[in-house]
Amino acid sequence: MPRIRVEVDGATYEDEVEPRLLLVHYLRERLGKVGTPVGCDTTNCGACTVLLDGLSAKSCSVLAVQADGRSVTTVEGLAPDGDEHPLQRSFHREHALQCGYCTPGMIMASADLLRENPDPSEDEVREGLEGNLCRCTGYQNIVRAVRSAAAEMRGSEVAS
Repeated sequence: MPRIRVEVDGATYEDEVEPRLLLVHYLRERLGKVGTPVGCDTTNCGACTVLLDGLSAKSCSVLAVQADGRSVTTVEGLAPDGDEHPLQRSFHREHALQCGYCTPGMIMASADLLRENPDPSEDEVREGLEGNLCRCTGYQNIVRAVRSAAAEMRGSEVAS
């Protein structure tokens, strides 16, 4: 079996893995990172989105062996100091979740979006989250939460 070395949420792990083991299953079953849900296993929903070397990736479409030598950030590692990340705070504050199943993926995709565009318009947020599905919220509060977090991260107010 292949041996991998991967950094997850700031900690380094070395493991032997089946060549066909998906990253989402490695994170959940081997490392206990259950904040990354298994949604569809087909890349359709985005619930399993993580940051792979800082870029959003659907972990159900990445093999664990493909993460060898790379860095993975899950929703649990987004705020390494134990505090909440501005995205986590804004999703709560803006009521951007209902069942919560899509929330980790939405937050991680939003983190990548804000890395690329620290001041996105409403349309840019919607486009940036296009690959992440929510069946409960209607997206308006999610968009508001992303823009609110962006403003907090920039240290300014959200433009309406």
